[in-house]
Amino acid sequence: MDTENRYVGAIDQGTTSTRFFIFNHNAKMVAMHQLEHRQIFPRPGWVEHDPMEIRDRTFEVIAAGMEKAGISAGLLAAIGITNQRETTVVWNRKTGRPYYNAIVWQDTRTDELCRNLAVNNDMNCFRERVGLPLATYFSGPKIRWILDNVEGVRAAVEAKEAIFGNMDTWLIWWLTGGPNGGVHVTDVTNASRTLLMNINTLVWDEQMLDRMGICKSMLPAIRSSSEIYGYTSENGVFKAKVPVSGDLGDQQAALFGQTCFTPGEAKNTYGTGCFMLLNTGAKPVQSRFGLLTTVGYRIGKQDPVYALEGSIAIAGSLVQWFRDNIFMISSVDEIETLAKSVEDNGGLYFVPAFSGLFAPHWISHARGIITGLTHYINKGHFARAVLEASAYQAREIFEAMEKDSGISLKSLKVDGGMTKNELLMQFQSDILDLPVIRPKNKETSVLGAAYAAGLAVDYWEDESELSSHWSIDKTWNPGMAEDDRKRLYDGWLHAIKQSCA
Repeated sequence: MDTENRYVGAIDQGTTSTRFFIFNHNAKMVAMHQLEHRQIFPRPGWVEHDPMEIRDRTFEVIAAGMEKAGISAGLLAAIGITNQRETTVVWNRKTGRPYYNAIVWQDTRTDELCRNLAVNNDMNCFRERVGLPLATYFSGPKIRWILDNVEGVRAAVEAKEAIFGNMDTWLIWWLTGGPNGGVHVTDVTNASRTLLMNINTLVWDEQMLDRMGICKSMLPAIRSSSEIYGYTSENGVFKAKVPVSGDLGDQQAALFGQTCFTPGEAKNTYGTGCFMLLNTGAKPVQSRFGLLTTVGYRIGKQDPVYALEGSIAIAGSLVQWFRDNIFMISSVDEIETLAKSVEDNGGLYFVPAFSGLFAPHWISHARGIITGLTHYINKGHFARAVLEASAYQAREIFEAMEKDSGISLKSLKVDGGMTKNELLMQFQSDILDLPVIRPKNKETSVLGAAYAAGLAVDYWEDESELSSHWSIDKTWNPGMAEDDRKRLYDGWLHAIKQSCA
């Protein structure tokens, strides 16, 4: 393929916004456009999005991105997609209309349903089959909730009109035609987040479908992360048919974009949530310490690559909450300056269990707490405690990964919006007692989706070529005394116990 004058586009459909990036053959960003969408909170613990709004935003950012780059769709060699995982949509295949809002991964309404699905009250009873605990996080219980609570959906399933998808499936379906021939597919990484795919065989698991009461006809075809799924339908945005050929859940896309191609390599993404993944190679590793066994990626017909994952529900969104609900800062960038106004957290800890605790605890009833308040505390200590919460949670996951994998990790690759916060990155290095490494290209999730799409159409040759594009921007090295590290982390573990009381 002539790559000199061709580009790869990638959609990043995230929890709070949708972005479209255009990359050249050197993996350099040519243009980007971003639009936010509404966060809908019908009840405490419920989080929803409007799928039609996200669809419209997606086409808008694609059009604006191409306009910024000064290119037409005919110059796009391929389009990839990375997406917020587990966020669940059920819609009518004939009309394209959703039966209900998208239920977001943070939503906790299925807590009782998950407990009822457990065998002998064991929330880990299906781990050997699907690599996951029963938790509100995943798609399967959300599908079941829609079937049980939204009028007309069960009848539509029986008529083979109602279909399900995470956000990748929803958008690929619309990109390739929607009601007029849209392709109903997902990839192995997104399928591995449903509680419905067998982690060993990579097919929909009949036992899990029976247990959840979900009909297989609703589900998309499971494909690799890098192959041509279909072509864009020619419409107002696309004047040419472009291959849609890359699909990875956002955190697996970051693993791929960070070029963590070797078992033992790990990355941590600091976004709305915080997600650490460790490449464990060609076989799934069952976790004994609260991590998730997931598919890292699968390129074409190659063997799948598995990963262990630690998922934190609230990270960057805690900074947004601090801005929007507490009003101590007017922009997220101000939090670092405010946090630097004090030398330490003053004994203050903030456990952001707004949606319960995710890895490694998986305690849905845990709730957010602030502990350690004294007359000494000022708003600088609040800001510092907000930032430090992400680093403490990452250490919990890091320790669980080392126990599960038997690998002593030597460093941590990081990406995501919060990595520009120098104080947080230094504290992360200090509390881990390890180097923290940020690449020059911090947008690794969307880059991973672009890489997967480009490999499928021979825009890039292989993984070694992708690795040549990765380079270090900055490394933070630990400088904290061991006694201080232990004292601070012990304080965090005590706060965690209080949040679960």
